[in-house]
Order: sequence, then C-alpha cells, then structure tokens
Amino acid sequence: MSDSPPVLDITSLTVAYENEDVWQTAVRDLDLRIEAGQTYGLVGESGSGKTTVALAVMRYLGSSGRIVSGSILFNGLDMVALKEEELRGVWGKEIALVPQNPQSALNPSMRVGEQIAEILRRHAGLDRREAMARAEELLCMVRVPDPQRVLHSYTHQISGGMQQRVLIAMALSTEPALLILDEPTTGLDVTTQAAILDLFREITAERQTAVLYVTHNLGVVSALCDRVAVLYAGELVEDARVGELFHFPYHPYTEGLLDSIPQIGQKKTEAILHAIPGQIPPLGERLEVCVFAPRCALAIEECSTQRPDLETAASDHQVRCYRWREISRGEITTHQSAPDLIPVQSPGDGETVLLTEDLKVYYGLRRSLTEMLRRQPGRVVKAVDGVDLTLGKARTLGIVGESGSGKTTLARAVVGLAEKTDGEIQLLDMQLPAGLSSRTLDTLRHVQYVFQNPDDALNPHMTIGQTLQRPFISLLGMSSKEAAGQVSEMLRIVRLPKSYADRYPNQLSGGEKQRVAIARAFATSPDLLIADEPVSALDVSVQASILNLLNDLQNETRNSLILISHDLAVVGYLADQVAVMYLGQIMEISDAARIFEAPMHPYTEALLAAIPTIDPDSAVSHQEPLQGDVPSQIDPPSGCPFHPRCPRDLGDICRTEEPVWQENEFGDRIYCHIPLGELQSVQQMLKEA
Repeated sequence: MSDSPPVLDITSLTVAYENEDVWQTAVRDLDLRIEAGQTYGLVGESGSGKTTVALAVMRYLGSSGRIVSGSILFNGLDMVALKEEELRGVWGKEIALVPQNPQSALNPSMRVGEQIAEILRRHAGLDRREAMARAEELLCMVRVPDPQRVLHSYTHQISGGMQQRVLIAMALSTEPALLILDEPTTGLDVTTQAAILDLFREITAERQTAVLYVTHNLGVVSALCDRVAVLYAGELVEDARVGELFHFPYHPYTEGLLDSIPQIGQKKTEAILHAIPGQIPPLGERLEVCVFAPRCALAIEECSTQRPDLETAASDHQVRCYRWREISRGEITTHQSAPDLIPVQSPGDGETVLLTEDLKVYYGLRRSLTEMLRRQPGRVVKAVDGVDLTLGKARTLGIVGESGSGKTTLARAVVGLAEKTDGEIQLLDMQLPAGLSSRTLDTLRHVQYVFQNPDDALNPHMTIGQTLQRPFISLLGMSSKEAAGQVSEMLRIVRLPKSYADRYPNQLSGGEKQRVAIARAFATSPDLLIADEPVSALDVSVQASILNLLNDLQNETRNSLILISHDLAVVGYLADQVAVMYLGQIMEISDAARIFEAPMHPYTEALLAAIPTIDPDSAVSHQEPLQGDVPSQIDPPSGCPFHPRCPRDLGDICRTEEPVWQENEFGDRIYCHIPLGELQSVQQMLKEA
C-alpha cells in the first residue's frame, strides 16, 4: 500500500433513508480507502448499498437520504462538511460519475458535441471554439470512430456503446482525480464492454485516476480492479486484493456469489449452479446481528445473537464472519457437490419443433423530404437477412451476437411480434403466418415468450393470481373458476409459495417477478419457449436460480428453448447448440461445447476472446480486440458482411463474394471464405500458444 494519502478515505460511514418519517440505515460503519491509480470494485446484490455509497461520496443522496455519521475525505477535503455551492465546484471537475444508463444521463435535445463542450466551458474556462476542438479530441481518446459525425449527432443517432463512450469522454473532460463508475457496462455486449474496459485501464495507468467501480459483474471486477469490497445489506463483509479474494474467499456470502456464476465450459448436465437461498432483508428489518445469518449454510448460534467485527484475516484481507478461520483452513465451506442432474432427453426420431428457411425481416424507412424531392427509393433495414435454423425437441438453442446483430428481431419473428418479409417458419407441422394477428389461438399456445424485464411484462394493477389465470382463459378457453384452480400449481412449478397469488408485482423481488413471467409462459405447456435476455437485469445469485429453473422445467416438460443473451457464459451453460449472428445473418452454428472449446469463425473467436473471466490469473487472450462497430443494416457491406472488421480478411474475395457454407464432420456449419482446414489449424495453434 502506498505511503501517500489516499484520494478517497471513507471512515465509519453510516447512511440512512427516510421512510414514512422513520430513518432506516442503508449503509453502516463503512471504511474504504482508494489510492491514486487504483481501481476499487464494490460488489454485492441489489439492495446491498453499492449505489448509496457512490452517491454518498458525491453528497448526492437527495432529500430522503442523509449521512448519519462518519467522514468522507476527498484529497483531504471534508465532503460531509461542504455546502452545496462548494460541492458544485467538485462535481464534474474533481469527481466524475459515469452512470449505468447513458440514455437517462445524456440530453436528447442537445447534440453530443455541445454537451461535452458545455462542461469544458464551465469547468475549464474554454471558449466555444476551444471547447469543441477539445470535445473532438476527447471522442478520439475514447476511440469513437468518425468523431466529427458523432459531435454533430443527437444521442438517438448513435449506438448504446457509443453513448457510453460519450459519457466517459464527458467524465474525463476535466481530468478528475476520482472516477465513479456505476454499472457502466451492464447493458453492453461483450466486444463493446471489452473496449470500454481497455479504455479504463489506459486512463488509470496514464492519469493515475482513482476509480470506484460499482457492479454486480464479478468477471469485470476480475479483469479490471486492483481491490474489491463486498457489501451485504449495507455492511462491508469482505475486502481484499482481487486475486486473493477470488482464489481464497473467507466469507460465505463471497463464496456464494462466486459459486452462482456459470463459467465458460460449465454445462447444465455436469453441474448445477448454487444460488444463494433467500434475499437481502429490507432496510427496516436489519438487526444488530450477522445480517447474512438467515441465508448462511454455516451459521451458528453466535451469528444470531451478536454482530461480528470486521477482522484482518491476512495482510490487508478483511472479513466480517465468526467462522472465517475455519474457512481459511479449509475445514468448512459453503461449496456443495452438485446433485445428479437428469440430462435433457435427446429429440426422439429426429423430431423437429422449429424450422426456419431463408427467413427475412426487412423494415422500410420513411423517406426524408430531400429523398422524396430527388425521387430516391426508400431505404430498407435488413434486420434478419436469410436465416436457416432447425431446433429439435427438448433442445436449447442459444443465439449470441453484438447489439444490432438481429437476435431479438429473429425471435420476435418466430413468435409473430415482428412480421417476416420472406421465408418460412414452421412450428411442429404448422406453417406459421407472418404476423401475430393471423395466427390461431391454438398456434399461439404452442410458442411463448419471456421478456428481459419482468417489470414491463407484468401488469402492476393485477395480482399474481390474476396474471397467471389469463393464459388459461384466453388461450385454453377455461372459465375463470377453472383458471383460478390452476394458479397454485403454476406457483409450485416455479418454486413460489401459494400465498403469492394475492400479491402485486411491486411486492416481489426482481427474481420472483421473473419466475412469475416464466410460470405464465409455461401455463399453456408450450412446445417452444423464447427467453430474450431473461437474466441480464438480475443479480448473479438470482440469475443462477432462474437458469436452474429453466433447466428443471425443460427436463420435466421436454419443451424446446431459444435463449438470447449477450452473456456467453450463460448461453454456454444452458444451450445445446449455439448460433452466432452478425448483421442479420448466421456466421456459425455449432454444438455448444465445441463452439466454446474451438470456435471456427473469426467473429465467434472475437466474441469469446472478449469475455472477462472470474479468474484474475487467467491467461490473456491471444485474440486481438475486435475493432469498430457493427455496420449499418441499411447499407450492409458487400461480400462477407464481417470483412470490414475481420482480422483475417482475405482481400477481394471477402469484399466482393458472399461466403459459402462449410460443414465439418460433426455437422457444425461456418459461413466463411477461409478453408475449414485452415480455420481448424488456427484453433490448434491458439490452444498450444
């Protein structure tokens, strides 16, 4: 540890929120020190107090929150004692925040360049021309292609990854001493996330910026952070160097978080994910005992009678647990051996549930006034451009690819929410019409959809029981009385108590709401379930329970599943087969185990190389980071759609000719000009490197 004073020094910080005239403690007695050039991860489930800590550091808690006790020193400055007008001189200039959602942080009515320049004029004293010139330099620094175009664009005209880079450019514009990152890569695909993480590494190294990184993504923490603090129910339960904590966690909660994460190569037929039972207690129910005891498999009587102290376990490794010594000696652990799993049955007699042939979904764009005056034809977005898929009974197909690759549009076309332009969709022995309105009720009950955000999918004015009755009434023709009789069974299937039937969605946690959405989808016993990013908004422990649930339900019902996710480890765990999409087309489709062990297509290779692992000591990928963004679907590249970004571009043939499908001895298919033997030899060299 450095002898120089820390950039941020938090001592005995306690923060509370007012709820119905009662102040409830959200963060209790927190100590944290961040030095110059150090990136400090702050992890824990939703409700653990991570964002509260970040807002307290900035003194930005709002009228319902307050710092009860403790101190926050920023470069020796007492943040707690500062008045609001004094804080305004610190915000944005000395301490900068990059929030999770760029769309809510950027002004949609101002051009990007003006938003950056406004900060520079205010904090750096630059005139208008100097500020715009510096704004362009900042966009170049965060590796925004075509910065002049982005400067003059509105936020809705650039991608989510580009918006996040703009936010980072704004945060760095005043060269702050402390950068607070609140889940800045959660909504990004793996290649954009990898580029953002590379950028953060460069910044901290060059500028010696101190970084507080708030996240629930332990893979990102492993890849980026020097130290990590684990919060649970507002308390610091473990704090250590990243390598030490990931290899030798001393707190049962930390062990539980690490066990909840599917790792590349881990399969549902080999190991069950160990979700942490229960959930974080609400603010008003946290007692002066070990707050984790109700969920801890190692809890003893002492845990329920008094609160453990934060002790120094080894060097500067701190832990708050009565049993950490036994854990450190390997005498006890929360790690469990996985029970035998019932493997998903293979499709009988080659039974096919879903078949698509040359499926296309094109969207026509409204012509501008200039285009109409010039009599130019309307432009077309080729969201899905000729996709062939076959999915057998009781099998899971994972669909992966960057944002804008067409994954969700493909799924919506299958379910009928997006009308196909051309091609065939066959479900069992039925040819499906293009749109939802043309499909019969009997057809609709065979295919169901689970959306990413259960808050948007559940009616807040209906009880859970009423929500679960609807598919029985509308799709199966049951009476209200008959449908009501099915509710208890549906709740049992998704492991929820019968009493939840009388609750409303706002009375459930995020994971519980997603279970209700899954129960509703299974109500009609669908042959095909489509799950679009079903766990991306959930904590890792809740994510594990949902993945286990989907696996269990598939074993019981033998339904087929399409799983869409930008988390490739999740897809690798649950899928039997993986399709890799790029610019509306399939680049590779292969057995899940083989595609993760030896990806053939250069694009698949790049996606896998960008995944952060939870092993801080894992070997650095030999694959160069993927450069650039996904091209426009309005004017896609000629030849191979991937050639502008491909590290193995063969020249004219890739630029002018469409690839042909190649197939190996296992039936895996690759859409690429590079000969199959050469692709296989490259994989062999990478393994040996």
